[in-house]
Amino acid sequence: MSNNWNIGEKNKKGLKKELEKAVLVGAIFKNQTEEQITEYLDELEFLALTAGAVTLKRFTQKLKHPDSRTFVGKGKLEEIQQYIDDHEEISLVIFDDDLSGKQTNIIEEFLKVKIVDRSSLILDIFASRAQTAQAKTQVDLAQMQYLLPRLRGLWTHLERQRGGIGMRGPGEQEIETDRRIVRDKIALLKKKLEKIDLQNRTRRKNRGQLIRVALVGYTNVGKSTLLNLLSKSEVFAENKLFATLDTTVRKVVFGSMPFLLSDTVGFIRKLPTHLIESFKSTLDEVKESDLLLHVIDIAHPQYEDQIKTVNRTLKELGVID
Repeated sequence: MSNNWNIGEKNKKGLKKELEKAVLVGAIFKNQTEEQITEYLDELEFLALTAGAVTLKRFTQKLKHPDSRTFVGKGKLEEIQQYIDDHEEISLVIFDDDLSGKQTNIIEEFLKVKIVDRSSLILDIFASRAQTAQAKTQVDLAQMQYLLPRLRGLWTHLERQRGGIGMRGPGEQEIETDRRIVRDKIALLKKKLEKIDLQNRTRRKNRGQLIRVALVGYTNVGKSTLLNLLSKSEVFAENKLFATLDTTVRKVVFGSMPFLLSDTVGFIRKLPTHLIESFKSTLDEVKESDLLLHVIDIAHPQYEDQIKTVNRTLKELGVID
């Protein structure tokens, strides 16, 4: 099965391998400007760097709708292929939108390099950042939910072994077996998260009656830095996307008023739905807070879009109306 890719893998000694060389692909849809796409690809490039890949080239194309087989048009795909042929160091193509398993497989066979879509890139980063049992379980669950609908398209040999009614080929049998395995894994991970959630709820109840304030915002706007400043602590903060996955809570005394301040995972444009679902337990800290403090980087050219993204995600979580 293809699409089993890890970006910027570590070697056996735990040292980071050389950064992979990548090209980015973005689609310009209706009501989107080229300036917006430039900003979007800036963010995708930052995501790629966080995952362990350096960008050499960007490709964009205006589309009414994605091609069902290759996402972009054939001519654009050939243009990308020519660039890759001229730059042998390129090993990775990253799309700013999600691809189906079928699209991933077709594009991969055509370009002869790894193909990663936006969701799988974000999941790769989350997997590398997860430290606690809860975060690792949540990422595992999101990865399984991402994989499940893509199993058929990811089997490279299926087209040669497709069976009709009463003539089911071994490829389809393997897919059904994989689906059962993935579904069982999802059920197991959900049960594991339920136990962790129960422990977390108990811990939150034991904190007493202090006012609870949660920092929310787009990823990499400085929430952890603000937490460190207010609480005089040293929570990990880094100029990379998703430096924080687990919720961190610190007691802060402001004037004569003590309160609990929590730092949560940041949001991002096109955050995969299954990732939001998986991290709902982590974000319970936000839902149960008395006050939300929305941290905004007004120096960012797209800060207004970032505000909308955060508010939209909070609505999806049922935190705000």
